[in-house]
Amino acid sequence: MRDPGLPSLDQLRVFIAVIDHGGFAHAARALHRTQSVISYTIANLEDQLNIALLDRSKRKPVLTEAGKALLADARAVSLKVDGMRARAKALSAGLEAEVSLVVDVMFSTCKLVRILHAFQHEFPTVAMRLRTEALGAVTQLVMERECHIGISGWMPGAPDTIERQSCGFVTMVPVVSPEHPLAHIQGKIPNDVLREHTQLVLTDRSTLTKGQDFGVRALRDWRLGDLSSKHALLRSGIGWGNMPVEFIQWDLDNGKLVRLDVSEGSSFSFPLYVIRRGDEEPGPATRWLMQQFLELEDAAPDAAQAECAAAPQRAPAPLTLRRR
Repeated sequence: MRDPGLPSLDQLRVFIAVIDHGGFAHAARALHRTQSVISYTIANLEDQLNIALLDRSKRKPVLTEAGKALLADARAVSLKVDGMRARAKALSAGLEAEVSLVVDVMFSTCKLVRILHAFQHEFPTVAMRLRTEALGAVTQLVMERECHIGISGWMPGAPDTIERQSCGFVTMVPVVSPEHPLAHIQGKIPNDVLREHTQLVLTDRSTLTKGQDFGVRALRDWRLGDLSSKHALLRSGIGWGNMPVEFIQWDLDNGKLVRLDVSEGSSFSFPLYVIRRGDEEPGPATRWLMQQFLELEDAAPDAAQAECAAAPQRAPAPLTLRRR
């Protein structure tokens, strides 16, 4: 048996397209080629590798066992080449004109402001485009190249093209207005009692988390699109809900909100990640900004963090920072 030949990058990308788009005809439309060219390219690839990649006996081509194994290799090669091209582009272009960042609404406003002040000082000629979103909307904006990097919680089912690095965590606590009936219950609050009261829940418009519930326990809930609205409704006594402890520490200290002692635990933490597309190389300013978030995980408590806990926070609105 002869040794496998050397497949071209184009052959590998056609192979990937056939699988991703569900057949030769769909791949041909996506790649703006004829179906016969797609079929010929796959046949040549199989001849080069001396192995059958697709089972054509059915109406829709299906991967063989060998095809399944080699598809992963084809994707890895394609991503590596895309990454190399992106890095070359970034190096040839020099400093980027603008950095776009999307941050989960749960992330500490104080920490975000501190990092952005440092960014403006370090890169006065680079524009900053900032967005705040919830849940899967952060990952979706990075996936769709609307933003270069994101600060996101872990999202199940995130595509392989998304790379993530840990940058700390957010601690959530269940809270309610001191006038709410739940605030007057002594001892731990059972789940059956908690479920009887309206829960305020953060939601988003992304397709990645459509139809999914995170931390919903009540039989009745209100879905809210931003953290500031949830905060205001909690203080008004409409319902109960989980909030980032840094966001509402001032309210707890001043009696505007009270922490609930629920039977399943009075707090929980979830990790945060710096995310970006792995097939695109960040520029110098973007890499610097990513590093500031990554260093938060190992940072010791300092005066600035104490200030975050002492002052009331507000969720940042979308903005653009520019300095010429």
